[in-house]
Amino acid sequence: MRTPAFFFTSLPVSLLFFLFTFNAITANNLIPETCKKFAQYDPNLSYNFCVNSLQAAPKSQRAGLHKLGIISIKLVRNNATDTRHYIKHLLKNKNLDPYVSACLGDCLELYSDAIPTIKHALMNYKSKKYEDANTEVSSVIDASTTCEDGFDEGNRLVSPLTKRNSDTFQLSIIALSFINMHNSQN
Repeated sequence: MRTPAFFFTSLPVSLLFFLFTFNAITANNLIPETCKKFAQYDPNLSYNFCVNSLQAAPKSQRAGLHKLGIISIKLVRNNATDTRHYIKHLLKNKNLDPYVSACLGDCLELYSDAIPTIKHALMNYKSKKYEDANTEVSSVIDASTTCEDGFDEGNRLVSPLTKRNSDTFQLSIIALSFINMHNSQN
């Protein structure tokens, strides 16, 4: 009995299809599984925020763990840059309470410093200098909490940056989790 020639040519194609399907399933599960582990180890991290943030990044669906770390640091950078622009927009309001204006000025300085810091963190992460990247991302966490705390000190109003500071904090924790995971593997 003769085996049809198409049988042998279709076998490798079937095998390739299986491998691609398996890899896609693994990549799709990687984000939720990773976020679950991160949230278990850090009570400050919201699992849902982690999953939603990483899955929203266009290249995350096919990324491995190291690439997800890069994506997470870029999310921090984008968020800090956007927050800085938003603060500048708020400061254009001439009718701001002087206390709020002073707090926003402090936050502007904090976020202005955070942007080059997070860029250095990205370079250090890519160069596998995880301890340096850890220090830099930690300082961005400090910037977001210091900004928010500045509004609490006056005890007069609610911060107009609460959501943005919280997002910066959460995104930074995600990035820090990737950094620490890779650092512990070295």
